[in-house]
Amino acid sequence: MSTNAHVILIKRPGVNGVPTEDNFGFEECPYPPDPDPGEILIKTLYLSVDPALRCRMNEDTGVHYMSPWEIGQELGGFGGIGQVIKSADPEFTPGDFVESQNGWPWVGYFKRKQNEQNPLRKIDKSLLGGNLTLPLTVLGMIGLTSYLGIKEKGGIKPGGNQTMVISGAAGACGSLAGQLGRLEGCTRVVGICGSDTKCKFLTEELGFDAAINYKTENVKERLSELCPNGVDVYFDNVGGEISNIVINQMNKDSNVILCGQIAVYNKDLPYPPPIPESIESRLKEQNISRTRFLVLNYVEKFEESLKKLAELVLSGKLKVRETIMEGLENTGKAFVSMMNGGNIGKQLVHVADP
Repeated sequence: MSTNAHVILIKRPGVNGVPTEDNFGFEECPYPPDPDPGEILIKTLYLSVDPALRCRMNEDTGVHYMSPWEIGQELGGFGGIGQVIKSADPEFTPGDFVESQNGWPWVGYFKRKQNEQNPLRKIDKSLLGGNLTLPLTVLGMIGLTSYLGIKEKGGIKPGGNQTMVISGAAGACGSLAGQLGRLEGCTRVVGICGSDTKCKFLTEELGFDAAINYKTENVKERLSELCPNGVDVYFDNVGGEISNIVINQMNKDSNVILCGQIAVYNKDLPYPPPIPESIESRLKEQNISRTRFLVLNYVEKFEESLKKLAELVLSGKLKVRETIMEGLENTGKAFVSMMNGGNIGKQLVHVADP
């Protein structure tokens, strides 16, 4: 019999509070019994931690599709990767690698029955170039959000001489979005992020034309210098004052891809959060599109999109970066670090080896 442990919520940070490591707890829990018919026993290998989970720390998430975490209860995030230990489902065999994009518990071992809402999918490592974690990055919701956000909301026209700006550009979605914007036809790609190291990563490794460190540079002035012809596509991961600055430099008939608003996730606001009247006026006067983007509205396009993303990754045209924290006991630490900008690319937790 193996031991088991999970991550729990000790206390809430408060609707306007900043999450800290002591919001989370780590404790032993029962090892699951043998699977009943239709069930499989899974060992967690990797966990995804995501900014959107911040709202689950409040008593009211503010959105209809996520429920709040309960004090003292085992936590669950979005994606995870695991290995089948025992199976009472003919679809799965012990040793299979599996992944899910939603509802993966932050626990070492658990039982799961296949269901339509949060389906488990087998992973064929040979199709991933040997990289087991790609389903939690580019070949999962992160990649789909970036790709479909640009396709459905970006308004990119090949040969249109368009400039694209990405905030939160060194994060999971932002780092992919800039590369995808270039591949779709943008002639100039500029990222906004929070450190010189991240700026260097964007320009030297991902091929961005330029990057702005919002902590040490004047974003308004630098944006004017770097985007002399204005901004045509804005992939918005942060919201707040940075987004206001970008929108004020956007061209007529341009497009905002509303992906995330991490700058205001620690505030008790509806989603998407309200914006100043001056920005509302700017959007209307310039006919700038800024409508909510929810990737789950495009499920019918997932399969085709994932095939395209796999081609881009395996051909070397799309680069993926991960920041990995070791140990299930450090999942809360990884979440807090990510919310404070400590990650480059996708933040993952390595729980166990196969």
